[in-house]
Amino acid sequence: MKILKWTGISIASILFLMFIIPILFPGTVSEQVKIFANKHLAGKLDYKKTHLTFFRHFPSLTVSVDDVLLKGSKPFQNDTLLAAKELSVGINLKNLIFDGEVKIDEIYVTDAVANVFVNTKGEANYNVYVSKPSEKPKDTTGAGASIKLDLIKLKNWNIKYNDHAARVLVDAKGLNYTGKGGLSEDIFDLTTYLDINKLDFSLNRIYYAKQKTLHADLITRINTNALTFVLRKNELRINELPLKFTGFVSILKDGYNLDINAASEKTTIRDMISVLPPQYLDWAKDTKIEGNSDLFFSLKGRFSEPKNLKPRLKARLLMKDGFVSNGKAPVPMNNFNMDLNVDLPDLNTEQLGLDLKNLSFDLGPNNNFKAVVKTKGLDEMQINADVKGAVNLQTLSQALGLKDIDVRGLMDTNIKANGIFSLDKKLFPKTNGYLNLKNGWLKTKYYPNPIQNINIAANITNTDETFKSLGVKLDPFKFDFEGNPVFVNADLQNFEDVLYKVRAKGVLNVGRIYKVFAKKGLDVSGLIMADLSLNGRQSYATTGQYSKLDNKGNLILKNIKATTEYLPKSFYIKEGNFQFENEKMWFRKFFANYGKSDFALNGYLLNTINYFIERKGTLHGKFKLKSRYILIDEFMALKDGDNSKKSIEVDYAKVENPKSSGVVIIPKNLDVSLEADAKNVEFKGLNLNNLFGLASVNKGEVFLKNTSFDVVGSRMKIDARYQDESPLTANYDIALNVLDFDVQRAYNEIDMIREMATAAKNVKGIVSIDYKLKGDFDKNMTPIYPSLEGGGVVNLRDVEVKNLKMLSAVGNDIGAKAFNNPDMKGVNIETHIKNNLIHVDKFTFKVSILRPTISGTTSFNGLLDLRIRVGILPGGLIGFPVVVTGTHEKPKIKIFSKTGQGIVDALYNQKSNKVIREERRAEKKTKRQQRKEKAAQEQKAKAAEKKIIKDVKEK
Repeated sequence: MKILKWTGISIASILFLMFIIPILFPGTVSEQVKIFANKHLAGKLDYKKTHLTFFRHFPSLTVSVDDVLLKGSKPFQNDTLLAAKELSVGINLKNLIFDGEVKIDEIYVTDAVANVFVNTKGEANYNVYVSKPSEKPKDTTGAGASIKLDLIKLKNWNIKYNDHAARVLVDAKGLNYTGKGGLSEDIFDLTTYLDINKLDFSLNRIYYAKQKTLHADLITRINTNALTFVLRKNELRINELPLKFTGFVSILKDGYNLDINAASEKTTIRDMISVLPPQYLDWAKDTKIEGNSDLFFSLKGRFSEPKNLKPRLKARLLMKDGFVSNGKAPVPMNNFNMDLNVDLPDLNTEQLGLDLKNLSFDLGPNNNFKAVVKTKGLDEMQINADVKGAVNLQTLSQALGLKDIDVRGLMDTNIKANGIFSLDKKLFPKTNGYLNLKNGWLKTKYYPNPIQNINIAANITNTDETFKSLGVKLDPFKFDFEGNPVFVNADLQNFEDVLYKVRAKGVLNVGRIYKVFAKKGLDVSGLIMADLSLNGRQSYATTGQYSKLDNKGNLILKNIKATTEYLPKSFYIKEGNFQFENEKMWFRKFFANYGKSDFALNGYLLNTINYFIERKGTLHGKFKLKSRYILIDEFMALKDGDNSKKSIEVDYAKVENPKSSGVVIIPKNLDVSLEADAKNVEFKGLNLNNLFGLASVNKGEVFLKNTSFDVVGSRMKIDARYQDESPLTANYDIALNVLDFDVQRAYNEIDMIREMATAAKNVKGIVSIDYKLKGDFDKNMTPIYPSLEGGGVVNLRDVEVKNLKMLSAVGNDIGAKAFNNPDMKGVNIETHIKNNLIHVDKFTFKVSILRPTISGTTSFNGLLDLRIRVGILPGGLIGFPVVVTGTHEKPKIKIFSKTGQGIVDALYNQKSNKVIREERRAEKKTKRQQRKEKAAQEQKAKAAEKKIIKDVKEK
């Protein structure tokens, strides 16, 4: 009875304490946790309610916060880093009761979404914890919150880690994690349990894991003094495939040292198949798969960027005695064996070694396949390959139990190769072999009709390891699709100077054939008709021996939809009629649309054969282009469109700059001239009408020469050059000349005029302009004004200048109201622009009987530092000085003074497209001091540019 009595009293006391402690200490705990969060978090933290209780994570006393929202660190302070239904921290009860201190030793986060992001500059959004070491000695008696973790528990997390700098994406859904150990100790064992329902992993947009389940049971000894991680017990399971890790990782000052070994031994081929992409897993469920497999993996060595050291990766995959069979198969795939070794010294792909010692299987007698391939290197690759087999594709398809595809035909191949392959050195392994396919048939569930009568006879030979002796013969390659036969014969010899003989004829419905493969994007109702005969040698065109060429025939495209990786929308080729005539490919009739823009081309491309033969060819051509309407805005790289296959640079730039348009990206492999005739060209709301002129595209640059167009009622002539630097930046040069330019209309309709010439709002009438400028565009294809350099003359042919604040202020101070309406007709104003400043050369005009002369400097931000000499009769020989400072809106006038207050120019870094320093009013210093400071700033800018150049080269 006493035991029961004291047990009851103990339980009651514990329950009483569990209820009373949260009541006694709520203010202390909540306040100290809040102070701690505000002190140590750089990101903004929001939440709804707080609770102090034993019952959420019994038996721990926890401070729980509901509906937590944590923003990222700069420059991602407006983006969510973590959103969680509940975040709880466990409080050390002993310290709370006896010392009044809040010691956090446990963390729980439930139902959370985390978005971890690193941009292309390497800036991360997760740097939200700020450690602020005190300069004063530690006060061990003061109360406050501190962290000494023994437990981290994450429940039902969705984590997305997107690293643009490393081009890595990890997307984990349904993550549950428990980490136990003395996490605040110098040396401790961290016990980890990790489960992920669905895991995606990609590198360079190539997925190496898609919707995989992951289970990890790990024990890692962590030495925080030496920053060493020893893998004591590390067991992973990816879907059904178990992996065990051993080894260590040590963090060094300039990198890390590691020695990791992984193995999945004595598993089955079915287990190995479980890590394949998800679309193959349903097939595996209904297929009988037997056989053993082993996987070994090691990563050993030091990684140091400064010392250019990288570890060595080795891997081996073994599959033995494989057996694959579907119930309907007449014979199974039997004796499947694979032995693949991978060696990557220094993680250098140029030293990549692949040794496929064996890949073999059979489908019954005389129906087998075997490959032995060994390679070393990449750009210069040592190859030793022996591939041989005769396979009935229908038998193979039935053995594998392929559901969505019906493939038939007899495939026979025998290829042997030994030697070096190098495009740069024009080397090719000694090779002799063939690949034949007879009576092929291909049908999928996506389209009712098959591709049939597929026959391929391909032969390849090389006798002396040079491109000169390389020969490829394709005779024939043919198939039928929906009653339309297609055939290609090709004989290619001597790849140092390709001697080619190609014959192609047929009609191909691209729209329907793409449906066979369940592909989208290239077709509308697409039709390709070809009747080509191409005979010649590569050098005949490059050396002008056109009479020796015999290229003829027609290629017709109708309703084809095509994309390029740098444009947001698709081109829609309504009709393209191409005629081959020796060295030229004529565009006899070509009509296309791009969004709202339309194009009609007539002309030719040169050396199209070479373009497809050479490794890095350039297309040359000459065309006449006509268009009713071209909208330049929709060519900007980051605009929205239907193209889903943009380059990784464009994709990343779009993600990092969602509200930006980007700039127009120019292909680097074109050398084409155009006689342009466009009725209307629109650029950011500015309409250019009746555009005529010469345009050329060469190696990523666009040139306009003798080009003219109507703008705001005036005819403008320009020469220009444009070049993109990235999806977000571009540079340009422009020389423009315009007569009869209506100032008020231009001020009202052109943004750039309003921003560059604010005084134009007080000017009415006609001017002429002869000006040259160069500069950069920003990520919205807007001029970056501090980048502008140039100069020219503006002639005030027939103008009225009324109530210009600067002149009116001068007139008020000297008692001459005529300054409100000066006579500036016929005046030439010559200016020069650099570093956001406009330097005005001397010019003279009339104000009643006065002859003012103005010179000096103004800035795009409206700062003034002008000198005015007010000349009086006779002929202005006698006069007095006036200085104008302040701004266009608030000018400051000093009469009988020659001392102004200079403007320190802006500094602009052309490599980073950044303004290092904006222009500002100069402090009243000696000219010597000003020159010294300017020299120091320029030196700093040069140093910054050198660093950027160095970083680019290293990358």
